Amino acid sequence: MKTTDTPPADVTPDERPPVAKTTAVPGPLDKPSEGRTLNFFSHGMLILWAFMVVMPLLWAVMTSFKTDRDIFSSPWALPDSLHFENWSRAWTEAHMSDYFLNTVIVVGFSLVGTMLLGSMAAYVLARFEFPGNRLIYFLFIGGMSFPIILALVPLFYVLQNLSLLNTLPGLILVYIAYSLPFTVFFMTAFFRTLPTSVAEAAFVDGASHTRTFFQVMLPMAKPGLISISIFNFLGQWNQYMLPTVLNTDEDRKVLTQGLVQLAVSQGYKGDWSGLFAGLVMAMLPVLAAYIIFQRQVVAGLTAGALK
Repeated sequence: MKTTDTPPADVTPDERPPVAKTTAVPGPLDKPSEGRTLNFFSHGMLILWAFMVVMPLLWAVMTSFKTDRDIFSSPWALPDSLHFENWSRAWTEAHMSDYFLNTVIVVGFSLVGTMLLGSMAAYVLARFEFPGNRLIYFLFIGGMSFPIILALVPLFYVLQNLSLLNTLPGLILVYIAYSLPFTVFFMTAFFRTLPTSVAEAAFVDGASHTRTFFQVMLPMAKPGLISISIFNFLGQWNQYMLPTVLNTDEDRKVLTQGLVQLAVSQGYKGDWSGLFAGLVMAMLPVLAAYIIFQRQVVAGLTAGALK
């Protein structure tokens, strides 16, 4: 026979023991002030960081249109008139046109070679199992941690023995070798996220490994290719240490060498307006590349996580 916890009949409702009241535990949504404070500080730091990055660029662009007298007398004031002759003088008299052409040749060929060789090596390491696969992969990763300054002396003598010292082809080969480790590391992880069913269907249809790679897998890896191409372009365009040691010929210097030479030759009676004009010329391709392809860069970096 079951018993219940009903109170005795002689106990009135007013004499029953009080029931303990429960209070709701405040959740994250009950504290909007903390979220507003966090957003305030995070947005404030982003605005401060953007100001620190953008202001030097804007100041350099503004200074490139001033005269030398205005640069020293009123460095923070806007130019009274736009002096485009600074740009023409830097382009012709300071030989920025020659440095720009050499840089375009070196970076253009090295970027194509880096992406071609890096994507092919990454595809093999990501899709095929063979003895030594992991060893080769970790060797590429080890190349990312190897300081380039330790390889300058061996590279100098290797290029000298190959008769490639102070030549654009020698500098192109060095740029490719310098950029391959990171390219292989990035593209290997990206190729592993691509579906294998598409490649298997291509093999069933009679496509060779070469045709499958260039016509099937490489177009599917377009977001990753664009992202790593932008990173390689930025690194190779701004490279200074390698060309300084391996390319000392005056007729084959690149932009970074030309800007340093122009700054050193200024002394106390230099053409500072022309120097700032040359500096802005060197920055424009990098800024344009990032502004044009910024969405592709973000898409390529997040594509692997969204697969």
